[in-house]
Amino acid sequence: MTASTTAPATGRQSAPGTDGLDTLIDQACRTLNLPTIRAQFDEVAEAALRQQGSDKTFLLELLEAEVEHRDERRRTRLVREARFPRPKRIEDFDYTVNPNITPEVVNTLTEPGWVSAGQPLCLIGDSGTGKTHLLIGIGTAIAEAGLKVRYTTTANLVNELSEAADERHLTKVYARYDKVDLLLLDEFGYLELDKAGAKLLFELFTDREERRAIAIATNSPFSEWPKTFTDQRLCRAIVDRMTFNSNIIETGSESYRVHATRARLGT
Repeated sequence: MTASTTAPATGRQSAPGTDGLDTLIDQACRTLNLPTIRAQFDEVAEAALRQQGSDKTFLLELLEAEVEHRDERRRTRLVREARFPRPKRIEDFDYTVNPNITPEVVNTLTEPGWVSAGQPLCLIGDSGTGKTHLLIGIGTAIAEAGLKVRYTTTANLVNELSEAADERHLTKVYARYDKVDLLLLDEFGYLELDKAGAKLLFELFTDREERRAIAIATNSPFSEWPKTFTDQRLCRAIVDRMTFNSNIIETGSESYRVHATRARLGT
C-alpha cells in the first residue's frame, strides 16, 4: 500500500468567515486593543486570498495598517492636547500678503529639530501681521511630528502660576509644563506684569532654558519689553533667555487683516 502525500499549503487557503475563527479573532483584537486590525481583517484577508499572497504578507499588511492608524490617532491627540484656540496650518498661510515672512524660514521651524534643541522662537510684529497664525501653524506641525505642545496666552499663564503659588502647588504646575516640549505663548507683552508675575514667568523660562523650547508672539520689540516688566532686572534676564540661540521672525507692521479687507472691498 502506497502512503499518500499531502502538498504543503501555500498562502491562505480559505476565505475569511469560512473557518469559524472570526469570533476568536475579533475577541483577540479587542483584548490586545487592535481596532484597525479588527476593522480591516476581512478586507485584507479577501485581498490576500485573491492575490494568493503569503501569510507573512497578509500579516504585514494588517500590522502596517494598525501602526499607521495609531500614528494618526496620536497626532490627532497631541494636536487636541495643545489646546489651540482655533485650527491654523502653515500650508494655509498666504506669504504673498506679508513679504517679510519667507516660506523657507518658516518651513525649517515646522521640523522638530529646534524644539528638541530647546531653542527659543520669537515672532515680533504689529497686530494682524500673522503672528498667531504662524504660532499655531508651527505648533500644529510640531505636535503632528510627535512632540508635546501647549498653547496659552501670556496673561493666562501668569494667572495660572499666580493661583498655583497662592494655593501652594506651584511645583506641580512647573512640573506639568516641564513635560511639554514646546510652550507657545501668545500675546506676550500685551499687559504689564507686576514683579511677582514677572518672577513666576522668569522662573519658568529659566527652568526650560536650553532644555525645552518656548515660542512667543509679541507686538513689542525687545526695546519695549521694559514697559511690560516693571522689574528691569527680570526684564533683562528674560530678554537674554529669549534671544540666546533664538529663531527670530519679524512680521512687520502692515496688517494682514486690513489687507484682506481691502482686497475683498476692492479698495
